[in-house]
Amino acid sequence: MSIVISNEILAATRMTEAEMKQEIAVMLFQKEKLTLAQASRFALMNSISFQHLLASRQIPVHYDIEDFEQDIKNLREMGRL
Repeated sequence: MSIVISNEILAATRMTEAEMKQEIAVMLFQKEKLTLAQASRFALMNSISFQHLLASRQIPVHYDIEDFEQDIKNLREMGRL
C-alpha cells in the first residue's frame, strides 16, 4: 500500500516528504502502533538515528521483549539473520 501526500499538504505544513514521514513515524511509535524497527523503517532512518530523533523530543523508547522478538523475526524474513 502506498500513501500519497499531495504537494499542497507538504506546502501547507512547510515540510519535506522525509520530514512528513518522520512525523508520522514518531506519532505512530508514540501511540504504540509501530515498533521501534517499524517506525525507523517508515521514517527511512536507521534505528539509532530514529532513537536520537525520539530523544531530541524527549520521547521515551519503549522497547520490550515483544519488540525484540518481532525485530528478530523481521530480520530473519529479510535474510539478515
